[in-house]
Amino acid sequence: MSVVWVDASAGASGDMLLGALIGAGVPLSVIAASVDAVAPEPVDLAASQVTRGALAATRCHVEIADSVHHRTWTDVRALLTGAALDDAVRDLALRVFERLAEAEGAVHGISPESVHFHEVGALDAIADVVGVCAAFVHLGAVEVVVTPVAVGSGSIRAAHGTLPVPPPAVARLLTGVPSFAGPPGHPEMELCTPTGAALLTTLATSWGDQPPMTTRAIGVGAGSRNPEGWSNTLRLLIGEAAVRPGESAPTELVIEANIDDLEPRLIPGALDALLAAGAQDAWVTPILMKKGRPAYTLHALARPDAAEAVRQAFFRETSTIGVREHEVVKHALPREMLTVTVDGHPIAVKAARLDGEVVNLQPEWDDVARAAAALDRPAIDVLAAAKAAALAEKSAPSAEKSRPSAD
Repeated sequence: MSVVWVDASAGASGDMLLGALIGAGVPLSVIAASVDAVAPEPVDLAASQVTRGALAATRCHVEIADSVHHRTWTDVRALLTGAALDDAVRDLALRVFERLAEAEGAVHGISPESVHFHEVGALDAIADVVGVCAAFVHLGAVEVVVTPVAVGSGSIRAAHGTLPVPPPAVARLLTGVPSFAGPPGHPEMELCTPTGAALLTTLATSWGDQPPMTTRAIGVGAGSRNPEGWSNTLRLLIGEAAVRPGESAPTELVIEANIDDLEPRLIPGALDALLAAGAQDAWVTPILMKKGRPAYTLHALARPDAAEAVRQAFFRETSTIGVREHEVVKHALPREMLTVTVDGHPIAVKAARLDGEVVNLQPEWDDVARAAAALDRPAIDVLAAAKAAALAEKSAPSAEKSRPSAD
């Protein structure tokens, strides 16, 4: 399993998360492509190396032109819904902004639909949210553990006037999860922004110290300010889950049902529903049942914490009235995502490693199909070109690329 540990003990914001993700190896092009798909006005992203206190860190600069637009949650939702985004990125970004709108609405006593986001509705925050969501989808993270979040102290000036720290929206967003003012000696300032709080509470699968994991990459993201004696940074550790001493390998469940009375055209939708409910994989096996009746077995692979939702999907989306399940042990190779281009069209490629050596390269089929259609080329040719491009750079470290400014 891909595990991300987020150390927010010095605070969190959208640009700090972006910097940490880029520093950990997520290509800037992956983030920029999703931001460009949503932003209605030009947004330029660039990464640079800086220091914050005693730590080296990556700063993600979000450069935008002055905008007069104050967008509502309805406006932002329309932008996300109409954008040419990966469905997983879109769904995650919608959840983040919905969480923000609900918190701001509750704080100001208005409906979420009426919320004018002001700072969090500006283009830079749209870039932060969409960019972070695209990066986490790129990582394929299935477990995201976040430390208690440092929120800061004192007061700040905002669109609504002077506000206490944590600002009311941040306090609302972090209700029910661990947070604190900050370590001894923290500066009297806002350490966690509403965007950072919404992202963390949407992404987190659990809260606490670093879990047992084999770390593959580390990123340190820099905040915009550099107060004296304080490292204004957020850390990410990315790797695979490790087995605790004395424990067995992590188990998953195979949940399945034999079905002989479901309209076959409904089966693809049932598989999609199982995956949407949290299944790691879903598939169909043709079988022959009693009295010679042709039928299907629908299978789903799920973690124990997703099992109940997957069972519900079986009952809601198929004609079965019972499921069976058994435990399995899953052994998965560490994997990472890289992006190659075929005649100017980006294609994500999953690379799996064995003892550090890449042993499998698989381009994402949806990207291949889109590129083939746009190029009017056979998909098999685009698939081969993507594999060849990935093979050519599999041994080279990913270079961080900054996008040129609009000048």
